[in-house]
Amino acid sequence: MAVPEGEQDAREGLFGFLSRRRFLKAGLVAGGALLGAGGGGLLLLRGRAPEVEGLQLLDAHEYQTLKSLVEIMFPRTDAIPIDAESMDLPRAFDEFLTGEPQHNVKDLRKALVLIEFGPLVFDRQVSTFSRLDREARLVHWNGWATSESLLRRQVSVAMRKFFNLVFFDHEAVWPFIGYPGPSLRRGRSVRQ
Repeated sequence: MAVPEGEQDAREGLFGFLSRRRFLKAGLVAGGALLGAGGGGLLLLRGRAPEVEGLQLLDAHEYQTLKSLVEIMFPRTDAIPIDAESMDLPRAFDEFLTGEPQHNVKDLRKALVLIEFGPLVFDRQVSTFSRLDREARLVHWNGWATSESLLRRQVSVAMRKFFNLVFFDHEAVWPFIGYPGPSLRRGRSVRQ
């Protein structure tokens, strides 16, 4: 069967070698390569996290995200000259998660991914939260508390509540905040 003359000219153009099937195949391969490169780029951007022994639910990257968060939430100051890093607050978060229902664990892990990739997603920076310098991390994190996004504000409040509870629960912090300790324990020491 002869091909009409107008259609034959269209097939002989720049992409005349591409049949419909070849075009679709090439498009799928190119799309897959683009997605793979994007995913690989995110993995490269995140980098490797040092292994952490004894974690029950968190992985090393999630631990690193929390460690970076704690570093800016509780800096060593003249008012409270305590190094929060020595308290290992991310491990306390890991232990807390072991007693939580699975859907809460899943949501909190999603929140950690949002925090880690927040600079890329929300601020259009080619960096992750853990790789930002301390000042940029602080500015970025403080933006979560005042964000128009309800989700970002909720994540911010949840993390701040948890880590404030755990940090100020450490007995080493109490003298600096004027807390004499639990009244039950004070009552026992007075009677003895």
